[in-house]
Amino acid sequence: MKKILPIYILSLIVVSSVMVADEVKYIMVSKSKLYEIRKYTDRLVIETETSDKNSGFRKLFKYISGDNKDKKEIKMTTPVTQTEKNGNMTMQFYIPAEFNESNVPDPNNSEVKVLSIKGGYYAAIVYSGRASDNNYIKHKNILEDRLKKDKISIISKPIRATYDSPFTLPMLRRNEVMFKIKKNT
Repeated sequence: MKKILPIYILSLIVVSSVMVADEVKYIMVSKSKLYEIRKYTDRLVIETETSDKNSGFRKLFKYISGDNKDKKEIKMTTPVTQTEKNGNMTMQFYIPAEFNESNVPDPNNSEVKVLSIKGGYYAAIVYSGRASDNNYIKHKNILEDRLKKDKISIISKPIRATYDSPFTLPMLRRNEVMFKIKKNT
């Protein structure tokens, strides 16, 4: 048993590193001890309302796996984001940069929408561990309080961003909370 545990842990690390996906690009504007200010350009997402994490993920994963009008497989990108819109939780997958509004396949599922997210400035706090609600809320509150103390105007609901597969060991996971902010001039 003692020999099996290290092999199991090593295999989880290898599987996690193989599953790395392309990440949405941004420019780091500034970095403090607690958070980063990033500038993102406009980008495409697929989005669905979700009653739980698995149902939303499944719908979006089917789309990138070829369940779309063009039957085209689309590479997975990170992060996977969740935010509240109109009182409902939504989940988003970012579409790779090779796609634009004219060549992105239309979804077959009417619950999956292709949207363009306007670029802008975002404050992000990075944390590891499980992507639990408690961990998310803790870091959301830390970031929100710090931004208020730094007199940075928040102009969005909080955004939960996860980067790693569920097989990644918690201490190796990258999670974030982000807010769109008004850039102070």
